[in-house]
Amino acid sequence: MIDFYSETDFNLTDTEKIASWISEIVRNEAHELGEVSYIFCDDAYLHKLNVQFLDHDTLTDVISFDNSLGTQVHGEIYISVERVRENAKEFSDSFEDELHRVIIHGLLHFCGYKDKTDEEAAMMRSKENEALALLKNM
Repeated sequence: MIDFYSETDFNLTDTEKIASWISEIVRNEAHELGEVSYIFCDDAYLHKLNVQFLDHDTLTDVISFDNSLGTQVHGEIYISVERVRENAKEFSDSFEDELHRVIIHGLLHFCGYKDKTDEEAAMMRSKENEALALLKNM
């Protein structure tokens, strides 16, 4: 089950299509969908979580709390809508494309992908791009 919540006035559009896309990515990664919650928030909300749970005093666009059991995907993914907007401008990308990238980025962590090293980050980016291409063809 995939749930979408908002701690701001942001509302995700086309949730059925996005949920279907997420489910397909989980299957493509040979995982099973459990319970995944997406929480859209602002910078202050996500910064507080970043300090409280990760001891990082920085702004970020996404934080994933992975509660997966084996290959069954479970967890919470918090996304700062403010940070996504800023990043979209910085990378000359649309807000929607950047939002979709962070939506799938958090999920890919649940499927075992990391992004700490250059090699891991390159693989993560490749997987994100594959997922974004799939979404555009849905």
